[in-house]
Amino acid sequence: MTAELDGSTALVTGATAGIGRAIALRLAALGASVVVHGRDEQRGASTVEEIAAAGGKARFVAADLSSSEDVLRLAAEAGEVDILINNAGIYRFASTPDTTAEMFDAQMAVNSRAPMLLVGALAPGMAARGRGSIVSVSTAAATTPVRESGAYGASKAALELLTRVWADEFGAQGVRVNAVAPGPVYTPGTEEMGGETLQAIGRTTVLGRVANPEEIAEAVLFLVSSRASYITGAVLEARGGQLAIG
Repeated sequence: MTAELDGSTALVTGATAGIGRAIALRLAALGASVVVHGRDEQRGASTVEEIAAAGGKARFVAADLSSSEDVLRLAAEAGEVDILINNAGIYRFASTPDTTAEMFDAQMAVNSRAPMLLVGALAPGMAARGRGSIVSVSTAAATTPVRESGAYGASKAALELLTRVWADEFGAQGVRVNAVAPGPVYTPGTEEMGGETLQAIGRTTVLGRVANPEEIAEAVLFLVSSRASYITGAVLEARGGQLAIG
């Protein structure tokens, strides 16, 4: 355990599995008191227990990010937060004709609206205290067209634009706002695609493989840390590199 983030409080959405869990564990290991968000009480308790077993501090708050009221309740229960990680996201892959209004609205609600409401609720407190860091987890699909992911990519593209807006809005008060855009990552969600499909996507990267959640967590931790003190409004690509054409 190190004390780099000692005395700070971090809220991590979608922190009970995959990238979010890896981020929560690393933040706690660096001394932050972590508010673990998720929907599953059992998985939330497991994450909190793992952090506590390693000597860290954490508590779990359940919330449904598709509900604006629940998002605001999460912000209220989190209290004064110094670090906000907008990690939670959903995807519903489908062609445009097969994408229903409900599918579109659900992805925009969780992937774009929930982060906006959390920033609106928590960033003013950071600004009043003169410090804070916000990092959102985007996706390579926000800037690279991916078949049957129009709505998902659009929701994350909106998140990246909001990141730049928030950086301008709160930067003068000492709050830095950035995003990380991962490529293919081994998570419970992506593994539902099937191992062969996921590995095939990994082979389309320069590094030729799929990332582990911990690798994406390290990119997030860098942006949170003082080592990134002059970085704001940026989207850090962690996609394994893009192959050249030809």
